[in-house]
Amino acid sequence: MPIYTIETTYHLPVYRHRSYEAPSLAEACRLAIEDDDWEAETRDYESARETYVTGAWDGRDCAYSGPALPVPSHFEETVQRKADHFEILLGLVKVLGGAGDAKQSTYSLERAASAVAKAEAILAGARDPAPDAPMPRPHILLSFDESEVCATIGEIIAGDETFATLSADAIGDDDIHAACAAVAAASDLSEERGSAVFRAALAALRSVERRAMEGRKEGEREKDE
Repeated sequence: MPIYTIETTYHLPVYRHRSYEAPSLAEACRLAIEDDDWEAETRDYESARETYVTGAWDGRDCAYSGPALPVPSHFEETVQRKADHFEILLGLVKVLGGAGDAKQSTYSLERAASAVAKAEAILAGARDPAPDAPMPRPHILLSFDESEVCATIGEIIAGDETFATLSADAIGDDDIHAACAAVAAASDLSEERGSAVFRAALAALRSVERRAMEGRKEGEREKDE
């Protein structure tokens, strides 16, 4: 049976009560933060934080005497796990915000689903999801980008005399972006989404039902033969 040396750590809150004279609450908080006199400190054992792993080595009583082993991230401190995962989530949000086509959006949303699953595990104090764990696969119902809107503006101007005095060049990128954002925010596709989900569920049921019927027919033909 292998033996490992594991270093575990926990944070013990230390607090103090002290009065500060200041023109505002914010200034009083600043004075308290900058005060380095902790002679009257009190240790709050009842509020000790979680125990987490800060190091691991292969062998008995060999901490820091050899190469450290990689520790699964779900044994790290929850606060640190959140901080480490924030960069991933931020990057995904940026990718999703700039996704211009349905294929790219689907790929990004699949990665986002994995990141969200890990974030939920962190919040629940649970282990990270397995890398090969199945994730919900999103499907894009509607996607358009600002270049399509720009091209459509030219078509509208060419076919509608109401806008004959306007030039497509007069419509800037900021105008198009603001218009797209406003339309997206005001659009309600909840009914279309619910209908699509229901139709997909029915289609899956009917597909399985057809396979079952074909299987029964094939079995009957084999019996007849």
